[in-house]
Amino acid sequence: MKQNFRAVETRREALLAEKADGLRAALRDRDPNQVAARSGSSYLAVDSAHGEFRIPFWGVDHIFPFPDLTAKALSTFQQALLFYYLLTADGTSASGKWVSFADLPDGRMYVRAFQGYTGDEAVKRFGNSLDAFRQTCAGCGGAFVEIGDASYVFQALPRVPLMVTYWLGDEEFPSSCKILFDSSASHYLPIDACAMLGSTLISRIMKASKI
Repeated sequence: MKQNFRAVETRREALLAEKADGLRAALRDRDPNQVAARSGSSYLAVDSAHGEFRIPFWGVDHIFPFPDLTAKALSTFQQALLFYYLLTADGTSASGKWVSFADLPDGRMYVRAFQGYTGDEAVKRFGNSLDAFRQTCAGCGGAFVEIGDASYVFQALPRVPLMVTYWLGDEEFPSSCKILFDSSASHYLPIDACAMLGSTLISRIMKASKI
């Protein structure tokens, strides 16, 4: 069983690396100044063919030299996510309207799985411990907003905010948690990358949890 699991993980990592290489190659064909302007990142040119992108990701600036486009401090998963962002970004302004994963283009096909590994996992961890959820989200850099019983907004990427919202259960209904997106999210990430970003947020919250 362990050998099979490792084989699956190795294959998954290989496929992700292959995908990241394809995205990297596509990004090399774009005008880096235009990419930076549309994505809210910055680009510093060294000469006509070389420079570096500086991309804020979860509040930390990451540098990608161009045209190499490899950041050793980031995993293949993280690099692929940032490449998706740079390639998809079209400069659309945030709407300020929060929507569920299901309301994003093509989201309904994957919403059950997405909810399973995001909001449902958070509920398994926090249950009715609303204070623990609040403390954890605040400690992760979330900004409190008055929606549901506890909601926090995280600036994952320059133009992609995420909200995690928690509703405390009672005798009739169990607690629930959802990841919400600004309705402009599809202008910056395809649906699979939105799923990756939501999963990353929950992972960050779970790792920071003291319960």
